[in-house]
Amino acid sequence: MRAFWSLLQRDLLLALRRRTEVLTGLFFMVIVASLFPLAIGPEMDFLRRMAPGILWIGALLSSLLSLTRLFEADYLDGSLEQLVLLPSNLALNVTAKMTAHWLLSGLPLVVLAPLLGLQFDLSADLLLSLMLTLLIGTPILTALGAIGAALTLGVRGGSVLLSLLVLPLMVPVLVFGAGALEAQMGGLGIQAHVSILLAMMLASLALSPFACAMAIKLSVE
Repeated sequence: MRAFWSLLQRDLLLALRRRTEVLTGLFFMVIVASLFPLAIGPEMDFLRRMAPGILWIGALLSSLLSLTRLFEADYLDGSLEQLVLLPSNLALNVTAKMTAHWLLSGLPLVVLAPLLGLQFDLSADLLLSLMLTLLIGTPILTALGAIGAALTLGVRGGSVLLSLLVLPLMVPVLVFGAGALEAQMGGLGIQAHVSILLAMMLASLALSPFACAMAIKLSVE
């Protein structure tokens, strides 16, 4: 666990020195969420119906933008090879990097989403549900994206290949995340959608570090 906390602190400190890269994803989601109301028009009922899909698509694409830096910098400077050679568990080290990535890209989206939801005239209950689904769904996006980032290490055009690999895996998260808000708008409960998202989160967080560790070993060898 000492290696876990050390690596987590290191990644957070390095990210704070590259604030532009961290803020790019947030600015992207703000732009996406702000341009849609301007393009669609001022009809509030229509905006409310469109809000779940728009906000979740913005969160998914914002997460994709930040995935390429998850392992790439460490791969280029040789730090990733040192992590592989360390006596500590590589899967645990990967978990630390995934946690740092989520704290820098996923958690800010959860905090920012209610402010963006106000543009679509969402009620307080819908904003809370939006935060809850993003809080559960963004770790899944990070876990799935980490697998793609590990598999495309050192590959020319890796960012394009990464998108092709992980987008089909992220579609169910988008469907159930946006579906929860649509169900609440229709007077139905969100428990079923949230339960499925929780199951997906537990499965992805349990399997992703080991899949990433194997992919990283293949890449550095």
